[in-house]
Amino acid sequence: MMHPELLLRKRTLLMTLLLTACFLLAVWRIGCLTIRDSEDLTQRGIRQWTKTGVVTARRGEVTDRNGQVLAMSATSYILTADPRLVTNPEAFVDAVEEVVPLNREAALKKLRDNTKGSVILSRQISRSQVDDIRRLQQEAPEEAGLSAVAFDEDSVRYYPYGELLSQVLGLTNIDAQGQSGLEWQFDEVLSGVEGSYLRQVDAKNRILAGSEGWYIPSTQGDTLTLTVDATIQGICEKAMRECLAVNEAASVICLVSDVRTGELLAMCMKPDYDPNDPPRDDVEALTKQMRITAISDAYEPGSTFKILTAAAALDAGVTHPEDSFYCSAKVKVDGDTIRCWGRAHGAQTMAETLQNSCNPAFVELALRLGTERFYRYLSAFGLGKLTGITLPGESSGILINSRYVKQVDLARIGFGQSVAVTPLQMLMAANSVVNGGKLMKPLLVKDIRTGDGEVLQTFLPQVVSTPITHQTSDTMRELLALVVEKGGGKNAAVPGYRVGGKTGTAQVYKEGKIVSDVHIGSFYGFAPVEDPILSVLVIVNEAHVPVDYGSATAAPFAGQILRDALQYLQVPQNAGQERQIATVPDIVGLTVSEARRKLNLSGYEMVTDGAADVVLDQLPPAGAELVEGGRVMAYTDKTNDVTPETLVCVPDLLGQSDVDCARLLRQRLLAVAMTGSGLCVKQTPAAGAYVAPGTTVHLVLSMEDAP
Repeated sequence: MMHPELLLRKRTLLMTLLLTACFLLAVWRIGCLTIRDSEDLTQRGIRQWTKTGVVTARRGEVTDRNGQVLAMSATSYILTADPRLVTNPEAFVDAVEEVVPLNREAALKKLRDNTKGSVILSRQISRSQVDDIRRLQQEAPEEAGLSAVAFDEDSVRYYPYGELLSQVLGLTNIDAQGQSGLEWQFDEVLSGVEGSYLRQVDAKNRILAGSEGWYIPSTQGDTLTLTVDATIQGICEKAMRECLAVNEAASVICLVSDVRTGELLAMCMKPDYDPNDPPRDDVEALTKQMRITAISDAYEPGSTFKILTAAAALDAGVTHPEDSFYCSAKVKVDGDTIRCWGRAHGAQTMAETLQNSCNPAFVELALRLGTERFYRYLSAFGLGKLTGITLPGESSGILINSRYVKQVDLARIGFGQSVAVTPLQMLMAANSVVNGGKLMKPLLVKDIRTGDGEVLQTFLPQVVSTPITHQTSDTMRELLALVVEKGGGKNAAVPGYRVGGKTGTAQVYKEGKIVSDVHIGSFYGFAPVEDPILSVLVIVNEAHVPVDYGSATAAPFAGQILRDALQYLQVPQNAGQERQIATVPDIVGLTVSEARRKLNLSGYEMVTDGAADVVLDQLPPAGAELVEGGRVMAYTDKTNDVTPETLVCVPDLLGQSDVDCARLLRQRLLAVAMTGSGLCVKQTPAAGAYVAPGTTVHLVLSMEDAP
């Protein structure tokens, strides 16, 4: 048995060791809390009694040249909740979903996480939804837990004009980051700087009275001012909607520019989409619709390219307007037969070759120029290069390297084959032919301003090169005016103005092969000829009509755009340039020769599909108004079922005056019934519907929308 004194000593030692260990453990724990974990614990404490958040920056506006807002940020709200105050997540979600659609699974997962004081359930909800949820907070039973709901300010991108300029403006995602178009290209400029806030709150997320906090406001993004004119853009949008429907085309493109400065006044590409409601659930469709085809898609231009060949040949001195040519409808180069687009033109001057769009003549001009010299001009016209427009996704087109060009390649390039350009390249190159010989850099953005209107950066017109002389440009303007007055561009004539231009009909390639039954019809035009202000390029891709030449599918709409735009800009008409407008006679049922004689007596020319001898239908229809010297299309192809009984497409009349509505409907053999006066605000049947000839289209007109 151990001695009592020894036992006491052991117990004392054991107790001392135990107390020392506890003391050391306490010191270690205190050290961990005050040194190692200090920062983490402090932050956890701050999170428990404070609430922080981001103040979303309002994205900068995009306006047209006159200050019309094309893209803006509207106020919206973020729906948040405190999971610690939600006792029944299912009941909570059921109540909220009556007003705001939620991702139910994700919302329930967030609400069951009680480690967080606030979770985001939905973004970009409207003010009316906020008001509805606040009413629910007062009416819903307590077990729904709607007292946990809170709102933070957010913003949503809004495009007041819907589809207008949609591909060019582009899109943003839910975090207001640019995804395409100008929204992507100028994302840093438009984004602005986010702000932040901090508030002291209690356990129920209520702000503590008399507590301190801070608020750093956000800085609004800068404003982009475009060169685009919203009114001219609207003119193009209406014309292209009609062009797409009438021609049953796969797509259409229209570009309008200031010939003198290179400023783009309109860029229209259809089909398009509404950026306020894009098809985000179909990525493939959205990606296709967002593409800016006017700068990304290269196409074989066809006869509009003859503008460049003619200008280069005149400038180089290898031809002159009275130079003699002979067309036998075909020519051989390196063993390949190159045919003209129609019958043999016979003897003709150089000026007439442009009016007749004669392929063999332009083959000869290209061969006279030679590869080295012709390519110097093509380079000066900007072909094979990026134009430098401030938009993403631009293509440089396709131009065969001069080292590999054969004579037959050079010959085909001369009339617009074996070369591919983007619509914008073609527009800017053709502009340089008629503006005095200056290739301008295309301008889309005019300036960048702060939200207060202070100009930060200005984009000025820039001359890229001078491919031809001023004298050559003067000559080309007159030659292209003759194309509209006497040649294939007659359907683009505008009463009161001299218009110059050139039609084009090009091949379509699919999977590397030429598709024979569809073409790309185009027309480049400018006015007034004496001192050009506006130019327009209309491209109609794969029109499904019996005659799909550019003179039929594109030229009439280019003329319509020039007419409306020149009147809008109040460009004075030329004295003595008023061309007579007459009524188109009825040629249906006549033989082709009889129809041609009847039209000639009325001052019109006739173009036919050449399939048969009897006219089954015509465009414009009998009774329509057409400028003197215009062309009437005579359809004889039975396989296309083109008969007077064929269904016709109802045009888009919204925003049109009563006179214009009646004219457009009369051209399609449709009757009209109008209620009210002013501009059309409603139509039945809707635009794009196919109805029988003679159908009555009911219109509602309103003076409130009239200027």
